[in-house]
Amino acid sequence: MRKLIKHLKPFVWSIAAIFVLLFAQAMADLSLPGYMADIVNVGVQQNGIENSVPQAISASEFNKLTLFMADNDKTQVTRDYILLDKQSLSAGDYARYLKTYPQLATTSIYKLNINGKAELVQLNTIFEKSIPVVATIEQNGISALVGSTLQIPAGVDPFAVIAQLPPTQLNAIRNAAVTQLNSISESLLNQYSSVYISAEYKALGINVSSIQTNYMLRIGLLMLLLTLASVVCSVTVGYLSARIAAGLGRNLRRQLFVRVENFSNTEFDKFSTASLITRSTNDITQIQMLMVMLFRVVFYAPILGVGGILKVIGADRSMLWIIAAAVGAMLTMMAVMFTVAIPKFQSMQKLIDKLNLVMRETLAGLMVIRAFNTQKYEEGRFDAANTDLTKTSLFIDRVLVFMMPAMMLIMNGVMVLIVWVGSHQVNAGTMQVGNMMAFMQYAMQIIFSFLMVSIVFVILPRASVSAVRISEVLETELVIKDPEEPQKFNSGLRGVVEFQDVTFHYPGAEDDVLKNITFTAKPGQTTALIGSTGSGKSTLINLIPRFYDATGGKVLVDGIDVRNVTQHDLRDKIGYVSQKAVLFSGTIGSNIRYANENATDGEVARYAETAQALDFIAESGQGYGTVVAQGGMNLSGGQKQRLAIARALAKKPEIYIFDDSLSALDFRTDAALRRALKKETSSAAVLIVTQRVSTVLAADQIVVLDNGEIAGIGTHKELMESCSVYQEIALSQLSKEELVR
Repeated sequence: MRKLIKHLKPFVWSIAAIFVLLFAQAMADLSLPGYMADIVNVGVQQNGIENSVPQAISASEFNKLTLFMADNDKTQVTRDYILLDKQSLSAGDYARYLKTYPQLATTSIYKLNINGKAELVQLNTIFEKSIPVVATIEQNGISALVGSTLQIPAGVDPFAVIAQLPPTQLNAIRNAAVTQLNSISESLLNQYSSVYISAEYKALGINVSSIQTNYMLRIGLLMLLLTLASVVCSVTVGYLSARIAAGLGRNLRRQLFVRVENFSNTEFDKFSTASLITRSTNDITQIQMLMVMLFRVVFYAPILGVGGILKVIGADRSMLWIIAAAVGAMLTMMAVMFTVAIPKFQSMQKLIDKLNLVMRETLAGLMVIRAFNTQKYEEGRFDAANTDLTKTSLFIDRVLVFMMPAMMLIMNGVMVLIVWVGSHQVNAGTMQVGNMMAFMQYAMQIIFSFLMVSIVFVILPRASVSAVRISEVLETELVIKDPEEPQKFNSGLRGVVEFQDVTFHYPGAEDDVLKNITFTAKPGQTTALIGSTGSGKSTLINLIPRFYDATGGKVLVDGIDVRNVTQHDLRDKIGYVSQKAVLFSGTIGSNIRYANENATDGEVARYAETAQALDFIAESGQGYGTVVAQGGMNLSGGQKQRLAIARALAKKPEIYIFDDSLSALDFRTDAALRRALKKETSSAAVLIVTQRVSTVLAADQIVVLDNGEIAGIGTHKELMESCSVYQEIALSQLSKEELVR
């Protein structure tokens, strides 16, 4: 996979944007459980009262609270509140405040007057210690704090008595209260204080329901905005991920195609056609799927998981062990499952290659299969390949199908365990209900992040294998390469092909296929290569356009070694007709123009006439617009060969190579075609590979090959007198009378 990272460079800014959006989405998602806890803890249980600092309080209660504050705390509280009463307020201000605080008509009120969050935090620390003390004394009496050390007669205001106590005794009561409060969490102190403040608000005539409703609406609206932001981030990440995956797939397919276009026959011997097709389609699809999942899930899951753990640690660590146990169980299960499944994933793509190979061979050779009635045998081959792939897929699916139920079991078990442990802590007063619910949500987010990663691991092994297979093609060292400093062809020579002591053997082979080949093909002449099957004719001719490179000696075109010029410049001089005529889907006209897209209709007609193709083109009814099926399947072998020859003529090259390209023609068409070619190629060098003696009778030069060596060079007449190999071939095909005509 690391080898494919360099192919992501064009998308670096999109990837950076994805990381930013994923972080924003995670922060939004991680904030929601906390706000949900606030709704339960503050909105429901505390009536929307967010802290222990009363916004307004009666003067009598204010004095009670300051009674249990240290001197410096009392000074700060007194400074941060202003006194509202009828005597100190103007008529306008009094009327305005009276609407908010109806009890202002009968009692004085202290109103909070601060600017800044820092002061609010300081006041909260002060009030959350004094309010519970006052509330406890009001509900249960002073004995609830100090026991029986201070006796207050019934009906006497305890706060009036406490106010008269000496400083030492007052400090003792305050310290005893602080000692009891230290065992209670801050959130519970706030909740305890909110009950007192709520009662005080009601006593002042403040609409507590309005405070609660406003708080719930505010937090709810904030949660809605965060959810919308998360959705926007998620959709944008999905869009960018899809664009990156599609762009990466497009680039990889282009690079694979260009790379394969530059393959020589040596590389094609290494990779089968079916394998290259699978690598260009199925393997790249696997990479695209992984990229989408990678950006949308794998990168998001760690952010969500780590963020959830940090939130849990910052909020309440008492149940962190539950998450640790769940994560450990999931990691163990995933490790076992993928240890079993990964070897099967690695063989999956090879099995797809095999299936494609069988399918391709069957479809290409369907007529032969029918002719020999071997349908059952081919069905057996296909069933074997199909069954192997099916068994492997089923094995992987059966292993992975266990994963989802196991993950859900762990998730549900964690939820039950959190409720069980959390309910006991709520009952003991060490945790609030909202915090327990938030912890449950964080636990689900953490576990879900691991679940998302595990889902990606389902396709990761197969995609990794695909990445390796793609890299194998892209990193294959080309045997046929252009020189770093290419030469230019000699403008004084045009169409001269020379073999100088050429030797060749195939990669990995021990014996030479060609040995010490030396001859020259000149422009305006026809050079024919003839020999028995396997004598090296096609191999020899393939050295000219550098389909292979000679392992010894030199192949010269226009006086320049073909290895010293670019492949484009070399092949631009050559018109090549292969042993197996290859046509492309399109029309007859488009196939002829394949070598020269600027050829006029008149030129196309002339080339077709020279190739003896006019008769069947006219009979087709649509002329040059006749549709040619893929590979020319709707044409006969002879028709395909003639169109391939017309295509080579359209290029107007300096060198023509006909690699046994007249073998499908009858003798009459063959003779007519050779006569027409003589006129059309009069200024070019023509090399013909053939096994027909009738084809080479009029050749200017005949090269006879036998077991990779030149057995003779000369005209037909000369070889009949001097070359026994040629005589044997000629007499096996034609009579003596035919040979001397």
